[in-house]
Amino acid sequence: MSIEFLLTTLIVVAAPGTGVLYVLAAGLARGMRASMVASFACTLGILPHLIAAISGLAALLHTSAVAFEVIKYLGVAYLLYMAWKTLRETGALSVAGDAMPRSFRQVIVDGILLNILNPKLSIFFFAFLPQFVPIGQGNAVPVMLELSAVFMAMTFVVFAVYGLFAAAIRSHVISRPAIMMWMRRTFAGAFVLLGARLALTER
Repeated sequence: MSIEFLLTTLIVVAAPGTGVLYVLAAGLARGMRASMVASFACTLGILPHLIAAISGLAALLHTSAVAFEVIKYLGVAYLLYMAWKTLRETGALSVAGDAMPRSFRQVIVDGILLNILNPKLSIFFFAFLPQFVPIGQGNAVPVMLELSAVFMAMTFVVFAVYGLFAAAIRSHVISRPAIMMWMRRTFAGAFVLLGARLALTER
C-alpha cells in the first residue's frame, strides 16, 4: 500500500462534506456517543459504493443517465429533508439527553442514507481505487478490498476526530440559545447548499 494512497485518502476524507457536517451536528447536539455513532453510520454508508465500484456497478451509474438522475435527486431530496428537520429542531441538531435509543437509531439511519444517496461516491471509487492497484495484478479484487478497508477505517477515524471536537465544545454551545439558533440555521443552510451542489452535479 503506497503512501500516495494514504495521503490521497486522508485529503478526500478530511475535506468538509455531507458526512463531516452530519458528524459535527451530532456531536454538538448529543455529545461524544452520538458523534461516534454518526461516524460509524457514515462509514457504513460508504460500503455500498465500494461494493458497487469493485463489482463494476458504478459503470452503470456512469453510463445510465436515468439511474444516475434517480439516485441523485433522491439524495437531493434527503438533504433538503435534513435541512427542514434541523430547522424544526428534530434533526441533526436536536438537543436531548444521551439515553434515547430511538434517537440513536435515527442517527444511524440518517448517516447511512446521506452517503448511500450520493451516486458520485460510486463513480469516485470506480475511478479512484484502480489507480492504486499494481500494474499487472492478475486478480485486482483482493487488492481493492484491502484498499477499501483502509479507506473506511480512515474515514471512521477522521470523522471521529471531528465528532470529538464538536462534543468537546458542546457545553459551550447548548447553554446559549442564540448560538444554537444560529447554528441550526447555519447547518440547515449547509445541507441546502450541499443539496444544490449535488443537483447541479453531472455524470
